[in-house]
Amino acid sequence: MPYVDGYVLAVPTASKAAYRVHAETSLPLLREFGALALVECWGDDVPDGTLTSLPMAVKKQPDETVVFSWITWPDKATRDTAWAKMMEDPRMQAMGEPPFDRKRMIFGGFEVLLSA
Repeated sequence: MPYVDGYVLAVPTASKAAYRVHAETSLPLLREFGALALVECWGDDVPDGTLTSLPMAVKKQPDETVVFSWITWPDKATRDTAWAKMMEDPRMQAMGEPPFDRKRMIFGGFEVLLSA
């Protein structure tokens, strides 16, 4: 059964190109370790809320943009093994710090309930 890692984060708007390079650099590793797809979405119409919202969830600052992304894996076991290997891989270490504040990133793993 497919498995998905989902992420929401705030990226400095001025760092859009750097974020894209960061994502493109990680793609070969993700694929090598079994990822089926990587989707990175740059916020275009992400409204502020009054009670809850994506900008509130990641504590978005005025000079930041919300990014929504996901990685599709063939199954949870592949995903778990891949992340363990990637965290030890020197190529991942060489990527350095990402162009966003990891402390405000929201992420989780999800079983696919419906895919149409």
